[in-house]
Amino acid sequence: MTNFRLVAAVALVMFWPAVLSAGHGTEDDVVTVTAEQVKVFLDAREKIILVDLRPVQDFQKTRLPGARSLPMKELDKRFHEIPKSGRVVLYCDCSQNQIIEQAYQLLKDYGYRNTAVMADAFHEWVSRKYPVETGAKK
Repeated sequence: MTNFRLVAAVALVMFWPAVLSAGHGTEDDVVTVTAEQVKVFLDAREKIILVDLRPVQDFQKTRLPGARSLPMKELDKRFHEIPKSGRVVLYCDCSQNQIIEQAYQLLKDYGYRNTAVMADAFHEWVSRKYPVETGAKK
């Protein structure tokens, strides 16, 4: 099982550009990744920028490992805190459509190109017993 995860992680790292450009080749395509793919990236210690769009109080209780808080309501004022270089994955405990309409599109409009939406909501990550960080984070 460990070898499988290693092979899967290497494959995802190698094909990340293809994952990010997946779709039908139009500018309006939204790139999504599954919770399982995000976990593989984390297990492989791949450098990704996880952006938690939930309210701060939820983020302070529990979050994906290494995530940074940028609540959806503050995104239009604080989007510049997200580096334009690097792989960015947006997640929330809301519908995928809400992330796309409110966050993904805003970042795209501001020139972010290496951004994906985690297709699974945060509670789905937790229900799979994937790792989380807990407690206040500064």
